Amino acid sequence: MTNTGMIVSKVWSFADVLRDDGVSYGDYLEQLTYLLFLKMADEYSKPPYDRKLPIPEEYNWENLVSKKGAELESHYTKLLRELSQAKGILGQIFTKSQNKIQNPANLYRIINMIDKENWNLMGTDVKGKIYEGLLEKNAEDVKSGAGQYFTPRALIMAMVECIHPEPEKTICDPACGTGGFFLASYDFISNPENYRLDKEQKEFLKDKTFSGNEIVASARRLCLMNMFLHNIGEIDGDSSISAVDSLISDPGDRYDYVLTNPPFGKKSSMTFTNEEGKQEKEELVYNRQDFWATTSNKQLNFLQHIHTLLKSDGCAAVVLPDNVLFEGGAGETVRKKILETTDLHTVLRLPTGIFYKQGVKANVLFFDNKPASKDPWTKEVWIYDFRTNVHFTLKKNPMKLEDLKDFIKCYNPENRHVRKETWSEDDPDGRFRKFSYGEIVSRDKTNLDISWVKDKSLADLDNLPDPDILANEIIENVEAGLESFREIVETINDE
Repeated sequence: MTNTGMIVSKVWSFADVLRDDGVSYGDYLEQLTYLLFLKMADEYSKPPYDRKLPIPEEYNWENLVSKKGAELESHYTKLLRELSQAKGILGQIFTKSQNKIQNPANLYRIINMIDKENWNLMGTDVKGKIYEGLLEKNAEDVKSGAGQYFTPRALIMAMVECIHPEPEKTICDPACGTGGFFLASYDFISNPENYRLDKEQKEFLKDKTFSGNEIVASARRLCLMNMFLHNIGEIDGDSSISAVDSLISDPGDRYDYVLTNPPFGKKSSMTFTNEEGKQEKEELVYNRQDFWATTSNKQLNFLQHIHTLLKSDGCAAVVLPDNVLFEGGAGETVRKKILETTDLHTVLRLPTGIFYKQGVKANVLFFDNKPASKDPWTKEVWIYDFRTNVHFTLKKNPMKLEDLKDFIKCYNPENRHVRKETWSEDDPDGRFRKFSYGEIVSRDKTNLDISWVKDKSLADLDNLPDPDILANEIIENVEAGLESFREIVETINDE
């Protein structure tokens, strides 16, 4: 086994040991984040780096490794509390931190494991592999709910490949979760097969390319550490990930690219206690002058916000649920404005069974922002149906990048203005088909939820998918129906 393999194996084996103590993958991941950060900070404070870092001597790594037993546990708990008050990235990494490893012997063993390695000398691909693996395991832990911050890596990589981000351009994710889009973009730009970066371009990629928002402290912490382990940003620099709700206002900054998968769930709301002591929900409506429609629909608000964030020639790729494509009222208003003010050139219809939240039917919208014009910018919308007759499950048959290669080929990132339909009268099951602006706006409510490929399971009962895939699809459809009923009940109760 290679040295890399041994480290990965050690880190993973501790996750299993701690599970027996009732420590979840998420809790282990958080503790690992705190300890790794302290160890790497200690390495940076020594030759050849000799950097002065804002960690008090009392709470540095050397002080921590000298403790054992009950003394270690109390010192570690105090350390977490004190460092959470710090400024910059340090304070954000340790925000709301708590010791979840109650067994001092296990805590000592993890500290000892981390202490034996020189993490700064380790390749970013190794550190990234360890951390990304734990993030994925954490997402699989259904009870923790962490899956909602995890977008399938194959999908992220395909979106980045299509957008084809260039060096010295800025990238934003206003709902960045654990930072998946940042890391895939970093890997794409830094890949010598795509670009040969000079010194200035490398510095720009490290320090000035990425910006984002994440309101959930635990997800933001994981994102910051994930970026740090991939050599993005500085350990003693300012954080590029804001804790502010990105929908509250126009931040003023504009970006070359926006890549994002906003949180699932249609409505934004807050819970408060009324005068009778009962809990009530109040819909969050964002009144912004830059928005075309005022709505409590979180997805429509994110789509409008993304349009605001783009430079006049900026590009976006965003994962959104089906309701954004067909909903009336504010939905129709937003769709018409997107078609008019941007070039909404591509829609990828995603299959079910790829997200950790079940019942989600989603799409990727690709659009390029344009300067003001009296004529609509969208001339035709190319739709790729990757949903009909496509079956995935998270464990037995997860979606891989290879599965999306045909879409990437049809998208044609090198020159998306040169494309060919795979659909025709002779091949009605071709998955790539274009629709003119006139065809789209003539549809009821400017409906973009378009499918044409025949569902084989309805016609060919002898060749049905495997039972586990069928079962998962039934669950997906039931969950989607339940979600719709919940929204109806909420609307009735609000009225």
